[in-house]
Formats: sequence, C-alpha cells, structure tokens
Amino acid sequence: MGIIKVQNIRIYSNHGCLEEEAKIGSHYRVDVEVKANLSTSASSDKLKDTVDYVHINKLVEQEVLQRSELLEHVVARILKKLFQEISLIEEATVALSKLNPPIGGDVEAVTIEMTQKREC
Repeated sequence: MGIIKVQNIRIYSNHGCLEEEAKIGSHYRVDVEVKANLSTSASSDKLKDTVDYVHINKLVEQEVLQRSELLEHVVARILKKLFQEISLIEEATVALSKLNPPIGGDVEAVTIEMTQKREC
C-alpha cells in the first residue's frame, strides 16, 4: 500500500449559507490523500498502473466549482467521485479549507476533513 498526496489545490468558488458568500465568493484550499496498491506501477513505470494525480486535481476542481451551502457536502461529493472514477483507490482523505471565512473574527481558515474507505 502506498500514499499519494495532492496538496494545496487552490480554487476560488462561492460556497456558504450567506447570500453574500454566493455573490462575493472566497478562496479555498484542498488537500487530498489517497491510499492504493502502488506495487504494479512501481515495477512497470506506467501511468496506467497508478493513481493519476492530474485526474485527482481535475475531479477536485469540478466539485469545488459547484456551489454548495456546506463544505461537508463538497467534501462528500469529492470522495464519491474519487471512488467512482479511480478504481485503485482503497482509502481517501479530503480536507477542504475556506480561507479567511466571514465569521466575525481574525480566522485564517476553517477546514472540513473526511476520510472514507472503499466499500467491498
């Protein structure tokens, strides 16, 4: 089992429960960690035998650009897509951070992190 991390994916989108968040938008950061059997790709040196991190990045961008009220909903959609489209993934962790959230204080980020294992 190996781990592939795609870190600090930065996207501008419009999530949140407040009307102003839908209009103004915010900056988001996404970190993805996937666990998969990498022994075949380690031997073959072929992209077809591994988890393509370009594919991970595209999936994340597609889901983060679709507006939701809750960050949890976005993270759940990302996890669902990862398992649907990349069969090698056995476990995935996704952390989605809203940078400088409008919560009435000096807060750098609010982060939702969820981990899921592939169902047999």
